[in-house]
Amino acid sequence: MAKPKKSQSPAPDPLAAVQLPWHPPAPPLATALLISLAALLVRALVSVGPYSGQGTAPKFGDYEAQRHWMELTLHLPSSDWYRNTSANDLAYWGLDYPPLSAYQSWIHARLINASLPDAVALRSSRGFESHESKLLMRWTVLSSDLMVFFPAALWLVWTYMKDGLGDGGVRRDGWMWLLAMVLINPCLVLIDHGHFQYNCISLGLTLGAIAGVLSRNELVAAALFSLAINHKQVLPCLE
Repeated sequence: MAKPKKSQSPAPDPLAAVQLPWHPPAPPLATALLISLAALLVRALVSVGPYSGQGTAPKFGDYEAQRHWMELTLHLPSSDWYRNTSANDLAYWGLDYPPLSAYQSWIHARLINASLPDAVALRSSRGFESHESKLLMRWTVLSSDLMVFFPAALWLVWTYMKDGLGDGGVRRDGWMWLLAMVLINPCLVLIDHGHFQYNCISLGLTLGAIAGVLSRNELVAAALFSLAINHKQVLPCLE
């Protein structure tokens, strides 16, 4: 008589017992802070690398474009920011972003002018590349990211995971992965922190607008998205 075969239990998953810092029962605030710090570290590491056009005349790349716009907005009246004049040669990195982006350059220019005026001096600063000026420019990008994109990403993830989309507001799981994917988006990190761009502002305003829609704050959503398209005109093309 054949012996009955013993049922084999599935082999235990060695990863199931591993508790990573972002796994439950980690407190949500501590987990969000850990992910945010990791995203900040990635940005800092990218910022120490080279950038396109570095030391290459006559236009010196994206760093020079942003620096030049700060120079123009600091020294010229707003009526001349978009006009070709003797002090504003539109063929040399003419300002081609909407007004909110121009005022952002003006604010950053005032901050840099307070500590390193040579970096934003009218005309004489063309091609100005020093370690101090590039460090200050990096800080303007990082501070913009922290003040606009990070809070918007946290608000979006919190709203999406808390209320869901329909179905009576079903709560969703896996918020930490969503937050990590948003904050450590390689395209945003490489372009902004590798090449001195400020897409974090317009994209952060857009994320805030989406969070406003999800939380049924339509007026807030409309205001934030209006600000977003007044910072980067390319955003309507993403719709």
